Amino acid sequence: MDRAGITTDQEGVLEGVLIVQKEAGWTSHDVVAKVRSLLRGSKVGHAGTLDPSATGVLPILVGRATRIAEYLINWDKEYRAVLRLGETTDTQDATGQVLTKVDPCEVPEDVLQAVITRFRGIQQQLPPMYSAVKIGGQPLYKAARAGRTVEREERSIAIHQLEIVAVHGRDVILRIVCSKGTYIRTLCVDIGQVLGVGGHLLALERRRVGPLSIEQAMTIDQVAGHLTMGTLRERFISLDQLLFQLPAVVVNAEQAQRVLHGSPIFPVGVGQLASSPAAVPVRLKNEAGQLLAIGTHDTGRAGSIRIRKVLSLLSH
Repeated sequence: MDRAGITTDQEGVLEGVLIVQKEAGWTSHDVVAKVRSLLRGSKVGHAGTLDPSATGVLPILVGRATRIAEYLINWDKEYRAVLRLGETTDTQDATGQVLTKVDPCEVPEDVLQAVITRFRGIQQQLPPMYSAVKIGGQPLYKAARAGRTVEREERSIAIHQLEIVAVHGRDVILRIVCSKGTYIRTLCVDIGQVLGVGGHLLALERRRVGPLSIEQAMTIDQVAGHLTMGTLRERFISLDQLLFQLPAVVVNAEQAQRVLHGSPIFPVGVGQLASSPAAVPVRLKNEAGQLLAIGTHDTGRAGSIRIRKVLSLLSH
């Protein structure tokens, strides 16, 4: 681990997470492919898909960081969305064809505020047809493009914060903090439906994914520029930093070798996890502070820690 806390493999290949500001018109896969080409074939992935028309924070995982995607996708997300009242579309956003159009000018601001309040907290949401949700092994958007509507079940989501930033005529700017799996398009449609005038998502910017904010984000051109100048390493976030929410367990030298070979270890350090529930994921670090692996601590098995993912550069 270097002074910036960024890990590289033995050949100096950059690893960690880059916070990319996705531009409109790019798919999440486009961004991954571009970063992969810039880094000359490094393993690259992303955490949290954005629609092509959406902009904002897209965490790009490089190297061993691709192994921890499952621990990042549960982060909450913050969006700035523009809800256009009075128009519905077949895709629930501005990319689709307009289905209905009415004059929304008669919606009083106090009514709008009251309806917005109803959408805070735990909600049941029906995934839109134009989405990547798979039913029967096929993404819904394929059925939608073929003109078919597939029966689907509502899903539980959480809207932690929902507030009106501004109202410009028929356009309502919203700030939304929500759980994973929330469709902002569907939220806009549902608000418009309750108001009785319909609505769709006009524009969407993701401002934050967990602790990763848009203020930290770089465009693809900026990523390329930092790479050319040799300063890209400073813009990576290390795996240890990203996994900050997992309890850290320090192991001794003998235990570290077992960890690196994927072997389970037993009570590590007096009281480190005494109050932890069963099967809690933990970070395993050596005495020098280097992240070695992610394990699962099971209090029901004499406090054993099973190794789930070996992450250290010392592993082979």
